[in-house]
Amino acid sequence: MNKVALITGATRNLGFSLAQGLARRLDPTDTVYLTGRDGERVAQSLKNIAGAKAEIRGEVLDVSMREAIERFAGDLADRHGGIDIVFSNHYTRVQPEDNPADVIDYYVEANNLGTTNMLRSFAPLLRDGGRLLVVASRAGSLRALAPALHPRFANLTSLDDVDHAVCRWRDAVRSGRAPGQAWPAWINIPSKIGQVAAVRVLAAQRRAQDLSRGILIASISPGLIDTGASRPWLDLSGAPQPDEVAGPLIDFALDPDFDEAHYGELVHVGREEPGASFGHVIRTGSIVPWQ
Repeated sequence: MNKVALITGATRNLGFSLAQGLARRLDPTDTVYLTGRDGERVAQSLKNIAGAKAEIRGEVLDVSMREAIERFAGDLADRHGGIDIVFSNHYTRVQPEDNPADVIDYYVEANNLGTTNMLRSFAPLLRDGGRLLVVASRAGSLRALAPALHPRFANLTSLDDVDHAVCRWRDAVRSGRAPGQAWPAWINIPSKIGQVAAVRVLAAQRRAQDLSRGILIASISPGLIDTGASRPWLDLSGAPQPDEVAGPLIDFALDPDFDEAHYGELVHVGREEPGASFGHVIRTGSIVPWQ
């Protein structure tokens, strides 16, 4: 069966590298969907793809709009009958000078509600052997939060629960109450935790059936990447470029013999990195602790 792959946030940085890398490695009968919310950037990104073997199509997809995701999922189901690889990679960047209260609404709509809606719409379309991978970071561990906040995400049982927890945090940021509740100033951290929590919840619901069909659902920590989104926040001296990072992630997605222990977990796929608050070196293929 011809493979169908989808990458969100694919007009630049890691998303573009994932789309280009998959288009180079899949077969001419396969299809790769490069998506983004800006039609002009989607069109330009298609022109910039080099060395593609698979057919590559550009689609405008605003992941902040649930109805847009549902409509696109329905279109793909009609065209192809299902999907094989999904990289949920979209990310709305913020700058250190941004007031979190001013940017939090769209940030959550795209990065978090966009992720849960991608999971809702595309998990049911996965064919046997399919991969649904949410690009997160090692900051998606509860260990990056104050212990008093762990119960907010630790025992959720549905994607609606995850949305509710994330929106409670969003409301605290919007109202200026977040610092007094011990939320970190960098809104990327709770956002990533919400993404990882969403994957864990979905995986708990689907685990037995998915493993029997060779399906892998997981979140991914790709390590540091030298991009415009990260430079204002982190020291990226020696950090790899997006193309270097995309290769191992594509290998991970295309590996037919995945480790079942990775199912539903946050998996580090990239260079070895110091563990910081995790207390050990994080090696490629290792599971980042949740708590």
